[in-house]
Amino acid sequence: MPAEMPSPEIDRFRLRPVAPRLAPLFCFALLTAACALASFALACATPFAAFAVVAAAMLPLRPALLVVAGAWLVNQGIGFGALHYPIDGSTIAWGLVIGAAALLATAAASAVLRMLPQGRTPLMLAIALVAAYAAYELALLAATPFLGGEGAFTAAIVTRLGFLSAVWLAGLVAACEIVRLLAPFGRTRNA
Repeated sequence: MPAEMPSPEIDRFRLRPVAPRLAPLFCFALLTAACALASFALACATPFAAFAVVAAAMLPLRPALLVVAGAWLVNQGIGFGALHYPIDGSTIAWGLVIGAAALLATAAASAVLRMLPQGRTPLMLAIALVAAYAAYELALLAATPFLGGEGAFTAAIVTRLGFLSAVWLAGLVAACEIVRLLAPFGRTRNA
């Protein structure tokens, strides 16, 4: 295979800002930084669906799940450590549900991206975001009979958070594109 042709495995990923061997580390750094920023700015409204789509678009499923789990741990560390979330059963349970929902969103985004054609990446990422956000919100909604919080699922709130996730996804994709254009980390332009 010529050096300038990416392998079919590599070519299936929608976002390739860095060399494939550096993608897990780059994705982890990007999402960890974004999660820290979102956690301080938004607290409980961290856009995990957007994070899930970026991870799924850049990595195979297992590393994507690990990266999103790492971002969730950062979110929880900031929440409990810096934002002083109450340390009680309900708050801890909601934290675990949010983590599970973020992983479910990652799996949904990965499955959708595998099924969709390779062209028109922005449209495909938008479709993956809809699937990831739906999976995320449904997982959270499923916990409300046990943990309460049904009032957070009004159409206005869900729509606002969905829009927020779309804005974060656009920002994360823009960051990936800027890094790709700058070609750091020794990546060749042909890769």
